[in-house]
Amino acid sequence: MNLRTILGALVALTTAACGTAPPSATMQTTEHRVSVNSTAPSMPGQTAQIYLREVQPSGTTRLPVVVFIHGAGTPGEVSFDSAMPDYSWINEVARAGFDVFSVSLTGYGRSTRPAPMADPCNISKPQQAGYVPAPCEASYRSPMTTMSSDWNDIGQVVDHIRRLRGVETVSLVGWSQGGPRITGYAALQPTKVERIVVLAPAYNRDGLTSQPSPLPAMNEGSMSVQSRKDFIANWDRQVGCTGQYEVAAAKTIFDEMLVSDPIGAAWGDGVRRAPMVPTWGFNKAAVSNVKTPYLMITGEHDKQVPPQRVRDLYEDLGSADKVLIDLGCSSHNAMWEENRKLVFDATVQWLQTGQLNGIRSGTVRVGY
Repeated sequence: MNLRTILGALVALTTAACGTAPPSATMQTTEHRVSVNSTAPSMPGQTAQIYLREVQPSGTTRLPVVVFIHGAGTPGEVSFDSAMPDYSWINEVARAGFDVFSVSLTGYGRSTRPAPMADPCNISKPQQAGYVPAPCEASYRSPMTTMSSDWNDIGQVVDHIRRLRGVETVSLVGWSQGGPRITGYAALQPTKVERIVVLAPAYNRDGLTSQPSPLPAMNEGSMSVQSRKDFIANWDRQVGCTGQYEVAAAKTIFDEMLVSDPIGAAWGDGVRRAPMVPTWGFNKAAVSNVKTPYLMITGEHDKQVPPQRVRDLYEDLGSADKVLIDLGCSSHNAMWEENRKLVFDATVQWLQTGQLNGIRSGTVRVGY
């Protein structure tokens, strides 16, 4: 029996004990928009509409709640809920008996975009080719959003969900820059967070502890764009195993990004846009005070957040209950790859029991 079979069997036993939705249950998807009072530097005091996608088993009430927060570029609805069969992370968690929300923060996906994001001159000059007739000077040189404004978005969204679903706490799942986003929020509001799962958390043990004053100037561009060519090239440089990802899946995922960003889709051959977000509050000093049960996953071939940085996080984190998964044949995009089921199943185990394969602390090597 291989590791995937063992892990799947353990998940099946655990979820049966915790009230998993029956296999025949239909998943119900609901879209929400939550009004938040923005603290983003590009729109302070304005109202931002934050897009949430909710998935839960039909006909259920008062399920434990899980909130997914995306990374630096791809919005929540694409990161976690691709329409391809067996590619939706949130659908797999909902099927296990949770009420699951994916969130797109200010500047991403179907949420409010700060006005300067409509100006391609705010892309760095090396990236402007193909999107402007000639190189142009930026019209906005400050951060459009920051880690602190992201925490503000998350805080207002979590409080909205807690009121909506009548729960005291939620669990949080993040990818990449979602790591500092959800860990920083949990440090601010520890009584509201049950458990944490992070894939490829963008940890920097020597990074800033708190927001600098003044904020850094964004002289290299306050917004990033990613074309289809760039998306595939970035993924291909992180492939170390045959069949690690499906080419057709990558095409569909990028198509979904363009659907989530109609303005970017009209630039050149189509891009997805994202604000350049300065990060703080995810260094050694900050995470040493985090006590929330914490599962972290690193892909063997991740070149965006190298595995050593995730091992550093494991070493520095203050939680007594913490597990690190070393995931073989996987990149930064592990939730879209061949080993994605291992990510999904481990997430369910941790959210339901605070354990992985019966352990609460240590390193687990799977997928090799």
